[in-house]
Amino acid sequence: MKPSLAKGTRDFTSEEVSRRKYIINILQNNFELFGFQPLETPSFENLSTLTGKYGEEGDRLIFKILNSGDYTSKVNHEDWENKSHQKLTSQISDKALRYDLTVPFARFVAMNHGKLTFPYKRYQIQPVWRADRPQKGRFREFYQCDADVVGSESLFQEVDLVQLYLKSFSDLKVPVTIHLNNRKILSGLAEYAGITDKLIDFTVALDKLDKIGKEGVVKELLEREISQESIDKLDFLFTQSDDALENLLQLKEKFAGNEVGTKGVEELEFVLTQSLNLGVDIQNLVFDITLARGLDYYTGAIFEVKADEVAMGSIGGGGRYDNLTEVFGVKNIPGIGISFGLDRIYLVMEELGLFPEEASSKVEYLFANFGGEETLEALKLIMKLREKGVSAELYPENSKINKQFTYAEKKGIKNLVFLGEEEIKNGTVTFKNLEAGEQKTVSLEEFLG
Repeated sequence: MKPSLAKGTRDFTSEEVSRRKYIINILQNNFELFGFQPLETPSFENLSTLTGKYGEEGDRLIFKILNSGDYTSKVNHEDWENKSHQKLTSQISDKALRYDLTVPFARFVAMNHGKLTFPYKRYQIQPVWRADRPQKGRFREFYQCDADVVGSESLFQEVDLVQLYLKSFSDLKVPVTIHLNNRKILSGLAEYAGITDKLIDFTVALDKLDKIGKEGVVKELLEREISQESIDKLDFLFTQSDDALENLLQLKEKFAGNEVGTKGVEELEFVLTQSLNLGVDIQNLVFDITLARGLDYYTGAIFEVKADEVAMGSIGGGGRYDNLTEVFGVKNIPGIGISFGLDRIYLVMEELGLFPEEASSKVEYLFANFGGEETLEALKLIMKLREKGVSAELYPENSKINKQFTYAEKKGIKNLVFLGEEEIKNGTVTFKNLEAGEQKTVSLEEFLG
């Protein structure tokens, strides 16, 4: 059997694992600096927990788990013959791998709201799964790094999350732009164009603008039975200026008498203004009126983060979801959260050469193996180095020195240590720095520092 990977999954080498850990450590440190507490949820949920929360397209990408046992004997064969997929699914699957971390978090809050202190701030760093078509920067198994606040309607939460994004990407040295919009503005636009009943169709099509362009969006709107007259009223969406506040002013005029749209404009204006008051560069914030983020549960602010210097999809995103726990029978717990796309952030940093040397885990010292008493003395010295937190290992076999050199170079080990009969007798250590090509002999005390 020829070994192969399932599409959309990857193995990670030691260097890749170390670099991913570097990103995670920076994000985790910032999450905790901003007052978020860690949480983990199971890798799979009841199928009913996940379905109906991500929109029609999202539901199709949920990885369903087949029930154990001989489920085929219980299948209604009439459904099979009629290809009634929904009925079939309910008979052969009642669990699924999590699609994101937000819905499982909402389920957790609904189950534990009586024990939580609100506002409750949590962060979560775990893998998620989507039955998507694999391509650059898009995988079927990938990590999300989320920070959410529930139990507060304050718009200062949005302002704080903008700060969290900017500080985290600044620490990673990744130049980014945060795109912002508000679902109330999108609802206002639907009302303005007379397509309130087509809000979901409108937002799903609009969210694809950066992928399919204006013509593609218009074509899809027509296919979704939105009239040309309504599309003409929305034509100004495709010719926005670079000035976020100017665009908001234009919307205010169009939304005269439009309560939901006006509310969205006011909320976004507050977030932008307060962020600027805190010293955020206006160049880092973009009011993107076409940003929809195709998830049905967003109700207010929506965010998307894009790297400035790499052609990559969003490397972060999120928004406000004031009604999500209601589907689990718990009302009045507003929430807002953001996510960092670990895998795409990795690709951006790799392309820009932003990983520092310390992001790769390398052994500091390899001790050459000379056999006999020298091996035991080398192991004693290795123990002392490890007690000091210094990584060291012994080459396992008493092989030719050239072979030991080659091993050290291939593994990227910085120093090769020679502890032979002469060194033991004199209380010294000889080591060669393989990067600089320099060899030194120092006292045992000096070596151990």
